[in-house]
Amino acid sequence: MKLLPCLLALAASLGAQSDFLTSAEVEQIREAQEPDLRLEAYASFAKQRVDLVRNLLARDRPGRSILIHQALDAYAKIVDAMDDVTDDALARKLDLKKGIAAVERVESDTLSTLRRIQESKPKDLDSYAFSLEQAIETASDSLDAARQDLDGRAADVAAREEKEKKDRAAAMAPADGSANQSAEAKAAEKDSQKKAPTLMRPGEKPPNR
Repeated sequence: MKLLPCLLALAASLGAQSDFLTSAEVEQIREAQEPDLRLEAYASFAKQRVDLVRNLLARDRPGRSILIHQALDAYAKIVDAMDDVTDDALARKLDLKKGIAAVERVESDTLSTLRRIQESKPKDLDSYAFSLEQAIETASDSLDAARQDLDGRAADVAAREEKEKKDRAAAMAPADGSANQSAEAKAAEKDSQKKAPTLMRPGEKPPNR
């Protein structure tokens, strides 16, 4: 099967670097300037990661658990990247119907595969159970968002950005308040240094004690 050598090469490439994309995939993302094209590319990468996991599980070979763990982590990060591209494009009011369709199709298929893997309880599941659970949760949330009405999702993105803007402004408030309080304290100190009021007439000296 020609697919297997390619997937194993992908596994070796992922193991050799800390990022979740290969150098060739990074270049492909750079070339895909349109959000639709980027989503389609990311969706393809996500499918490859799950295909890799499935093929690794089909062969009982030493060291497969670490490769499965890496592939699942990469898959979850790719899903997050797709969500970031989508939210950014919606904030800029760009058309995403084609890209969202690709995301929904791939996430639906890969999520079903991951759930079947989890239910089958492979013998080395303990080694990557957490990564598998995270991948399933991430894909499930992303799929729900992909199935959401785009206008509604765009409104959610706008509301979230507005809240983040207000939160940033609120975070600056304590510093500004401290500055104002400091200025008020200086003014009060200056006033306290003024000559104390007196009931003596001009030129009158205080009595000797």
